[in-house]
Amino acid sequence: MNGRVIKIFSDFYYVETDFGIVECKMKSVLKKQKEDVYTGDFVLLEQFDKNSMQAFISQTINRSVIITRPKVANVSQVIIVSALKEPDLNFEQLNRYIAHCEYHKIKPVLCFNKEDIDDTDDLKEEVSNIYAPLGYDIIFTSALKKTGIDELKPVLKYNTSMLCGASGVGKSSLINALLNDKMLRTLPVSEKTKKGVHTTRHCELIKLFDESYIVDTPGFSHLKFDFLLPVEVQKLFVEFDGIKKECKYKNCLHISEDECSAENITRSMKPCRFDSYKKFVEEAIEYQEKISKISVKKEANVKYNKNKMMTKISHKKRNLSRKTINQNINLED
Repeated sequence: MNGRVIKIFSDFYYVETDFGIVECKMKSVLKKQKEDVYTGDFVLLEQFDKNSMQAFISQTINRSVIITRPKVANVSQVIIVSALKEPDLNFEQLNRYIAHCEYHKIKPVLCFNKEDIDDTDDLKEEVSNIYAPLGYDIIFTSALKKTGIDELKPVLKYNTSMLCGASGVGKSSLINALLNDKMLRTLPVSEKTKKGVHTTRHCELIKLFDESYIVDTPGFSHLKFDFLLPVEVQKLFVEFDGIKKECKYKNCLHISEDECSAENITRSMKPCRFDSYKKFVEEAIEYQEKISKISVKKEANVKYNKNKMMTKISHKKRNLSRKTINQNINLED
């Protein structure tokens, strides 16, 4: 029997099937193979008990996309939810989410919520001027007043969309507005810290309409690019598309290099985008320095001579052997 994982809680996997929601455990063979199962995965079930609605997951099938943080599979787009106010819009954090989508090659849609709190249009105009020319779709919403919801629905249709954003930006409130039902718990922004409060504790796949799903995720903000080489960061910024034609240097970072012919691109970037780029490059440099310290060349213990595998003497033993030979020669002299 096939199904789709809609929620993972502890060691239990809740799978949507034609018979309803089935509570599952992972088969031991998958654990031995260290096979991960994510929310959104299509899975094959075995040993289904219709009375208890329990079964075992034997394998994942038809997996197309994996996002490791948060752990979600088979999403077609990411809705990045930011608040215009309460909490204040953080451009660096927004650029992190966008770059994260670019890394996974998933389409991002920028949703700016709580427009009812923003009493001016200055911020809306600012974000439009920054991100619209880059080709990103932008939607302004108010989950409280349910404005912008009709514009958001067609974007979600026939898609599996993952909502991501910091705590308190209104992800759960948007889902409630889409469903016309208070099915998800929400909390106001903390008066003390002025930051969002966690209400979603795990990733959950929620069916909306017309084979459309949305993944509600816990709020998170600590996304560091400490897993890339510095030169790879530019691939996460669409401003650098076609940069190889502009710059003659192979591994140029386009920040402070002399005679960098791509200065016209960096000069035209919005300050918040270029500042984020430099910050992400710094994180990548830290990663590069880290791996250069811990990487040690491992010498092979076999070699091939005329397609025959032979034991290879290590440099240490070879040098020791040569030292002994030289000592014996000296004794004979």
